[in-house]
Amino acid sequence: MELARVSNLPTAWTNVIAAWLIAGGAWTLELFWMLLGASLLYSAGMVLNDAADARWDREHKKDRPIPSGRISERSVWCIGIAGMVVGALTCVVAGAQWWWVLALVMTIIVYDLFHKPWAGSVVVMGACRTLLYVMAASAISITAEVWLWGVLLGLYIVALSLVAREEGRGTITDAKRWLYLAMLLLPAVSVLTPASKLGEWLLFFATAILVRFSMIEMKRGRAHIGNAVGWLLAGIPLVDALAISATYPQLALVFLVLPPLLKVWQRWVAAT
Repeated sequence: MELARVSNLPTAWTNVIAAWLIAGGAWTLELFWMLLGASLLYSAGMVLNDAADARWDREHKKDRPIPSGRISERSVWCIGIAGMVVGALTCVVAGAQWWWVLALVMTIIVYDLFHKPWAGSVVVMGACRTLLYVMAASAISITAEVWLWGVLLGLYIVALSLVAREEGRGTITDAKRWLYLAMLLLPAVSVLTPASKLGEWLLFFATAILVRFSMIEMKRGRAHIGNAVGWLLAGIPLVDALAISATYPQLALVFLVLPPLLKVWQRWVAAT
């Protein structure tokens, strides 16, 4: 559970469900298989992340599962690779186009292998979530709206990843905070029109409050940046709620209650 960061797993579920519904999909058995496949891909990606970081963790994070001796590095590689293969095949069985599944798998692997030495890997992390959207929707139809929300989600993840990197520095300039604020609020702002309904305004303010609180935590210093990252990770379902708010308002409100629940879950299984 720790290797797979299971406290974040529901965020992958809401990503898949939102993309599926935006593409015009129905509540069918194929959606269940897509959720299972995406869960395996996400978990395997997180597991392989630890495998790729084993040498670095032995020097800097000795409490992680591999350097602490709770599991062998070889076992982690085997579990991660097996999960990635089974997850990819499950998504194809669910109807996803194989080339989008392959694109997602390759992007996950690139991130796992290069996220430490390459600062630009935050863009790859965002691309993983965008491709998860596109992969899930490919079983139905990859519409312009799928791309729009996939990209908006990707930008949110890029901003979140940049915030996470600030934890090592300890201080964040005002210019950077304004940039992160704009990127994180972009999905919420995009739903506001003169015809916006009460539910869409509610989601906007919920997202704005979560992001604003995270910005305040960031300003308080290094010790609080991790808490800000935890809240932003827990807030990913809000992006999906915004994506489906016009067509599935009741489900969007269900997604709305997930962030505090996920934040509580992070107390038992770390999100990062």
